[in-house]
Amino acid sequence: MTDTDNLTRRRFLKATGGAASAAAIAGCTGDNNEDSNDDNDDNEQGDNRLQLINSTMTTLDPVKSTGTASGTVIQQVFDPLFNYPNAEVNVENLVAKGHEVSDDLTTYTFELKEGVKFHGDYGEVTAEDVVYSWRRLAESKNSRRARFILSILKVKHESTTKTYKDSEGEEHELSVAKPDTISVEAVDDYTVKMTMEQPFHATLEMLAYTSFAVLPKGIVGDIEGYDGEMSHKEFATKKAIGCGPFEFNNWSSNNKAKVEAFDDYHGTAPSVDGITWNIMSDANARHTFAFKNNNVDFAYSADMPTSKYDPKAVKNTSKDDLGRTVGEYEAEGETMDYLEVMPINTYYMGFNMDAIPKPVRQAVAYAMNQDSLVKEVFKERGTPAYHFTPPAIYPGGAPKYEEHAKNKYPYGYNESNLEKAQKLIEEETDYGPNNKFEFTFTVYKSSTAWPKVAKLLRDKLASAHININVEKTPFSTLTQRGRNGKLEAYSLGWIMDYPRPDNFLNLLYPPESSTDLSAPLSYMNWEGTDAAESAKNAWETVSNNTQPTDEAQQTRNDAYVTMEEANWEDVGQLPVYHGLEERYTYDHVEAPKFGGGGYSRQMYNEVKLDK
Repeated sequence: MTDTDNLTRRRFLKATGGAASAAAIAGCTGDNNEDSNDDNDDNEQGDNRLQLINSTMTTLDPVKSTGTASGTVIQQVFDPLFNYPNAEVNVENLVAKGHEVSDDLTTYTFELKEGVKFHGDYGEVTAEDVVYSWRRLAESKNSRRARFILSILKVKHESTTKTYKDSEGEEHELSVAKPDTISVEAVDDYTVKMTMEQPFHATLEMLAYTSFAVLPKGIVGDIEGYDGEMSHKEFATKKAIGCGPFEFNNWSSNNKAKVEAFDDYHGTAPSVDGITWNIMSDANARHTFAFKNNNVDFAYSADMPTSKYDPKAVKNTSKDDLGRTVGEYEAEGETMDYLEVMPINTYYMGFNMDAIPKPVRQAVAYAMNQDSLVKEVFKERGTPAYHFTPPAIYPGGAPKYEEHAKNKYPYGYNESNLEKAQKLIEEETDYGPNNKFEFTFTVYKSSTAWPKVAKLLRDKLASAHININVEKTPFSTLTQRGRNGKLEAYSLGWIMDYPRPDNFLNLLYPPESSTDLSAPLSYMNWEGTDAAESAKNAWETVSNNTQPTDEAQQTRNDAYVTMEEANWEDVGQLPVYHGLEERYTYDHVEAPKFGGGGYSRQMYNEVKLDK
């Protein structure tokens, strides 16, 4: 089918209505504050409508989204070929019916389910839709996840660069695939073949990420060969079309986002009529909305700021077979079902090395006591972090994680050493009592805990001749400034895209940390040091040993540890804690528990309400 034929097919379906679809077809952590339509405000409430809270969203394009807020909604609207059911980290088929792998483990052939429908009048999901969607991931200037398919999966392709202007009018070059060169092809209406340069140890885990979600072929014209039925902005903010359990209704920036149940969903049909997310960034406002005014059906950790959280209110707890804590939480006269999960994540203090010299970064590490921060600031809603890789996926697991940290962490395990911090600054810099080094630490505006971390560090480091200014900003502003190289130090977190150390340590690959790039993986600007060279070589070792064999795994494990120690040396990303995720559920709600992928990876089609 030609591209023109495809557009004609879509227009025909829209003109004739959904009833024609089956007969007509034989064979599914941005743009900041883009305004969307705020139509259809009636029917917002209702006894069978799920009411939730979300943070500021940036885009609903699966290949552009990098944040949890957008990802939470994308998870409901778009389906990839595979998924983590209820965010538990065991991959299962979703749009795929099955798959086969070649003997050399480089070619995957996917069989799609028949009869999977897109929302609206966009017909049935076919292999050509998958090819188009994955081409966008690899080729579009709007893609922020091209490395997943090109550099990590290493799907065969030819490379090129595209130039584009950012929101401030600055030009950037973006490395993408040449048009229609990625080795993904439609064998027939329901069969897709993908060929990689070499085997990869977590192929299905990667394909379960929503960046690989299936869109209707030709819906956006941001890759060669497609004029597009709508502009990218229209698709990403007003008319997101997927084949997930919920259809997009509307999104009003910093106000609300709404989706409706998709009755023709190919999996378990939603039990609720739809979902409304009330968008708010202020932590105290979220808490009042959720717990004092009872305006939600369930709430998460972000809706219970640490300043309001009471560990003593958690009662009658027990552990399930996956190590999750279940129990009750008493707040504002209500007793709610309580769920506590340790997802695969790391929260850290990042540094722009161009702005903050190494001795200052190391002094901050000496001053920080991760254990006391978790106990006193985060109220034990997590565990101390000494590696960028979370314990669950660290080589050898949590015991090896702790052993390596205890024996080798250079800045003091579970302790603060201000004398060493002061001595370091006095011996290796020109700073002193009358000439203090000053930098700005930018933290989430929505957090009540990170500003306390910043102030504690500021108080401690005064004796080391360091002055810290604390700035609070929305998450979307923080990340935009980071990409543009306009942060000095900052708080961020990384939640797994797929459950392997690669997914975290890729952020420590120095060539991808330059803010001169259009889409840097981190904002460190790490270059020109022995540790940077060590991290670079270690990541290249990981990239060259991706086979699912014991030997390759051991080679990767050694390289992972090398990267962790290189980061310790230069302190580009200072790990602070691995955070818990909690859910507080009112008694009229029946919701499956979520797993290590975190709540943003859970689909809500199995949530039931009894109001």
